[in-house]
Amino acid sequence: MQTSNNHRTRTNYLLGFSRIVTGLLFIFSGLIKANDPTGFGYKLEEYFHVFGTHFLNDYAVAIAVVICGFEILLGALLLLGFWGRTVAWGLLLLILFFTFLTFYSAFFEVVTSCGCFGDAIPLTPWQSFSKDLVLFVLILVVFVNRKQLRPIIPDGYTQSIITVALVVVSLGIGIYTINFLPFIDFLPYKKGNNIPALMTLPEGEEGDQYEVIYTLKHKISGEQKTVSDKVYLAEELWKDENWEIIGDPESRLVKKGYQVPIPDLLITDANGEDFTQQLVENPYYNIIVVAWDLNATDLDALRTINALVMNAAEHYNIRSILLTASSTQDAERISDELDLLMEIFYADAVPLKSMVRANPGVLLMQNGIVIDKWHHNTLPDFEVLDKAYFSKAY
Repeated sequence: MQTSNNHRTRTNYLLGFSRIVTGLLFIFSGLIKANDPTGFGYKLEEYFHVFGTHFLNDYAVAIAVVICGFEILLGALLLLGFWGRTVAWGLLLLILFFTFLTFYSAFFEVVTSCGCFGDAIPLTPWQSFSKDLVLFVLILVVFVNRKQLRPIIPDGYTQSIITVALVVVSLGIGIYTINFLPFIDFLPYKKGNNIPALMTLPEGEEGDQYEVIYTLKHKISGEQKTVSDKVYLAEELWKDENWEIIGDPESRLVKKGYQVPIPDLLITDANGEDFTQQLVENPYYNIIVVAWDLNATDLDALRTINALVMNAAEHYNIRSILLTASSTQDAERISDELDLLMEIFYADAVPLKSMVRANPGVLLMQNGIVIDKWHHNTLPDFEVLDKAYFSKAY
C-alpha cells in the first residue's frame, strides 16, 4: 500500500512538472510568434515550397495566426486544467507535427531555421528538433496521465467563458500585430538602429572562414586526389604540369564567424546602379516607403502616403523614395496611376520584408539611423510628423 502511494506521488509530481513546463513553453512560443505572424508566415512559405503546397502561400499569414493562437490556447488550457483529455490529444498531435517538420528540416537541410521562437531566439534545425524531442517526452507524460488532469475551476459554465475569452485573446494578438506592427521589433531595421553599422564587419571581428577544395588528376597515372587551397599553394602543385584540376573547385566552411546583421541590402535604380550608400547614409531626413510587392500592396494606403510626402516636400527639403522588389514595369505603372512623387528604387524582397512588416510601410531615417517606422495603418499625418521631427531639424 505504501509503495502504491509513493508511486502515485511520484506520478503526480512528474505530471505537475510536465504540465507547467509544457504549458509555459507553448504560451511563450505562441506569444513570440504572434508578436510577428507576418514573419512566421514567410517561414511557412518556405515549408510550402519544400512540400510543393504553393497554393497555400496566399493563406500563410492567416495560418500563422491560427497556429500561434492554437499554441497559446493549448498552453493556457493545460495550465488551467480545462478540457484535459481534448487538450492532451491536441498537444500530442501538434508536437508530432512540429517534430516531423524540424527533423525533416534538419536532416534534409531544406529550411535553415524553423521559426519556433520567431526572430527573438533563432534556432538551428537540429536545436529545434532537440527542443521538440524534450517537449514530446513532457507531453507524453501529460497524455498518458490525461485522466488525472483536474481543472482549477470546476464550474463548467465558468470554464466555457474563460475558454472563449482565451480564444479571442490568442487570435486577437496575431490579428493586431498584422495590422499595427509587432509589439517588440527583433529585426535589424528596428527603431534606433544604425543601418550602415549593421552592414559592416565590426573591428576585431572575423567573418566566416572558408577553404577551397580542388580535385586533381595525374595526367600519367590517372590518380585523383583532393587538396585544399592551402596545400595546393604550399606544395606548389600548380607548378607541376602532371597534375590538372578537374571539375569545379568546392568552397567549404571551416569556421563560423561573426554574422553581419544586414548582409543582403542592395538598393539600385532601374538601370542597376548602386545607390545603397547614398540613400542609407543620407544626413537629412529620408522618408523610405517600402512596398516590396506592388501587385499586392494597399493602393489606398499608398495614395495617403504620397499625399504626406507631397506635403513634406512643399515645406522641407526631405527626400522620399519608394523601395520595391517588383518589376520596373509594375513600378512605373503604379507610379503613373497614383502620380507618385517618390523616387523609385529596387531591392531584393528579403531585406524589404525585414525592414517593416507592412506592404506598404514607412521608415523615417536620418544619417543611417532608423528614427521611426510605421505600418500604413498607424502612420501619423503630416502635422504630427512635422511637430515631432521636421520642424525641430529645419
